[in-house]
Amino acid sequence: MIRLNCFYTVKAGSEADAVAAAKRLTEASLVQDGCISYDVFESATRPGVFLICETWRDEAALAAHSASEPFAREVAILKDLGELKIEQFTK
Repeated sequence: MIRLNCFYTVKAGSEADAVAAAKRLTEASLVQDGCISYDVFESATRPGVFLICETWRDEAALAAHSASEPFAREVAILKDLGELKIEQFTK
């Protein structure tokens, strides 16, 4: 099982667009084979900081997700709106 914590900090004024992209990515990801969980959270203490927390069955499922069209489209939007940092944990 693979857990990713994807933190992103968005440019001021871009929060709504970032949340919309993250929600679209979440919806698309939840129906992909091997997705165990996928959700987006907003920091209660740091404005403009969000977290996508995702869990995948294995490397193959994560690789398929990373190669998907929704991933490419929405991550490109998120990168344009701010900065991403990813932490990966394997169990």
